[in-house]
Amino acid sequence: MEGHEFLGFGFFVIGLWHLFNNTKLHFLCSSFKSYTSTMWFPTKISRYLELHFIMACCTLFIAMELFISPRHHHPFDPQDGTIPSNHLHNFEHSSMALSFLIFATFTIVLDRFSTSTIVENELSHLLAAIAFAQQYLLIHFHSRNHVGIEGQYHYLLQILIMICFVTTLMGIGFPMSFLVSFVRSVCIIFQGLWLMFMGLMLYTPGYEPKGCFMKLKEGQYVVRCNDEKAIHRAVALVNLQFSWFLIGVPIFAVSFYLIMATCYGEKLEYVSLMKEEHHLEDGLKNFNVES
Repeated sequence: MEGHEFLGFGFFVIGLWHLFNNTKLHFLCSSFKSYTSTMWFPTKISRYLELHFIMACCTLFIAMELFISPRHHHPFDPQDGTIPSNHLHNFEHSSMALSFLIFATFTIVLDRFSTSTIVENELSHLLAAIAFAQQYLLIHFHSRNHVGIEGQYHYLLQILIMICFVTTLMGIGFPMSFLVSFVRSVCIIFQGLWLMFMGLMLYTPGYEPKGCFMKLKEGQYVVRCNDEKAIHRAVALVNLQFSWFLIGVPIFAVSFYLIMATCYGEKLEYVSLMKEEHHLEDGLKNFNVES
């Protein structure tokens, strides 16, 4: 539960930060052509505050998965130094975090030493896309056989990760598209919320659907159901939960866009067409008189 909540909160914060900055940049640009999507945003406090936040979160998450938790004081087998089968998923989770740690680290290096802003931006998008691809592959081919309700939660999570991956790659080919960066930011928020919700529903006693129960297996709690009917009902509930998120997150995103529009959008003055016609007629009359 702690891992899902911690990682999900990190995705949520970064996604919200990107949504704010991409939308603000979109409105502050005088024309759509001058807008350029980026994978990180500097702050007044520190230029690399966002990237340092990602690095800190990833480092702490890796430590939680491998060393901090009481179950994982010995991530390797003390006899032969191999990875025990019940710790494989911890190394998989840590590898996901390591990919994002590499993205943040090399993005700082590129910003300091790269001579081309365009190449730097493209490479940062590529590193982020590789991190999302790593996350997708390790969840898709997870060592723990996600079945039933747990499998459905992770299957829907893979859809969100794939959208993040595709929109990040599209940011290389379409750097001036606000919609691409907007969808990516919203999907990162969605992924963070879904991860936190998964941690709450899968690893909190008493939150199991009717006909299901929590079982201790290889040192980890998993949700199992009594029969096929209970499994189908539980999976249907997961789909409903995801659909409610799919309604709520776009409502939040569009509402956020409208609020940002009132704060940073241009104040356009609209003139009545009737007044325009009168001005045009008066101008023609004056022109004829002068002629």
